[in-house]
Amino acid sequence: MQTPKLLAPTAKNSISDSGKIRAGIIFLLLLGISLLGFWITRGQGPGAAENQGVNLKQAIPVVVAKPIRQVFEHRVATQGNIEAKYTALVSPRIPGTLEKIFVDEGDGVVAGKTRLFTIDSVKLEQNAMIQEHALAIARCGHQQALANLEKVKADLDKAGLDFKRFERLLKNHNTTQDTFELQQSRYLQVSAVYKLAQAQAALAAEQVRQAEAALAIAKKDLSDTTVLAPISGRISRRFKEPGEMGSPGQPVVQIVDTSSLEVSAFLPSTLYALVTPGRTPLEVTVSGTALHLQTISYKSQAIEPKLRTFEIKALLTDISKDVAPGSMAEVTAILDRREQWGVPAEAVLTRGGKSVLFTLDGAGLARQHSVHTGLESNGRVEILDKDVSG
Repeated sequence: MQTPKLLAPTAKNSISDSGKIRAGIIFLLLLGISLLGFWITRGQGPGAAENQGVNLKQAIPVVVAKPIRQVFEHRVATQGNIEAKYTALVSPRIPGTLEKIFVDEGDGVVAGKTRLFTIDSVKLEQNAMIQEHALAIARCGHQQALANLEKVKADLDKAGLDFKRFERLLKNHNTTQDTFELQQSRYLQVSAVYKLAQAQAALAAEQVRQAEAALAIAKKDLSDTTVLAPISGRISRRFKEPGEMGSPGQPVVQIVDTSSLEVSAFLPSTLYALVTPGRTPLEVTVSGTALHLQTISYKSQAIEPKLRTFEIKALLTDISKDVAPGSMAEVTAILDRREQWGVPAEAVLTRGGKSVLFTLDGAGLARQHSVHTGLESNGRVEILDKDVSG
């Protein structure tokens, strides 16, 4: 009796069986996809409400409120700088070598008292001495001219007496015509010499005044070698050192008056007419600290043509010592302030390019109104229409 044999599958049979398995899997996937699409199209899936186009009416909650009276402000915020109202760039009045500089950066100075620097004064001292001698010479010349004038005046008086005497003698026929004419000629000559002496005396007097003026200038130049502080304040910068050349127009030190500060800022040209110096209030914040409400004290007389802006300034009052020139400031100009009816900003909608507002009538139905809005402040909008706001 033979034992039965198990037939092992050949390679060909294995490949055939694997193909059948893969075909079965693909068929099952296609069937699943078809059933899923049918399920969705029949309205059983999560997007069924959207596919069937079901229109669900949703209730929108609203809040009904009355307009209230409040203060609206037209505010324009910008940035500005803290500046000293009074500054001085001090330069020598005359050219020369800087001999000494008595101050340094940070030092306090008093107007008309504190010495800042000196210019080499040797030549100016000598020039002053020369002008003093010139004045003395001019005064001596004036005295000489006056003395000569007195001498000529005496000669003129004697010549006048002689002329009158010979005139009487000629009338009485006691002298000749020739002798009379000689006396007359002498009188006229002395008269001319007297006028010349008067002119010389006047010239000498003018020369004295000229010498006095030259001496005053020499003394002024000598005094200008020592420059005093023109304003009170502190030395903010020192530009030169002793031994360097100084000349008018080239500053040696800069003085800043820290006791009088102002804020400077620029606004758009469209707001020019809304700013009134002495009346328009200004809010200023420096380094996070809000200062007291200020008032614009200056508005530039012309608009800057390139940037289309204009400058405003406000003199700061009641400021702390921590505020220094050069600090940046947050500036807000309050250009208008008025009390008016206002509604929440979200209540004003835009329909057809116009602002509209919905109100309730007597029956509790919403009615749309076209409105004219004004300023906006603290999330509320100003309503200018009296029939709606009231």
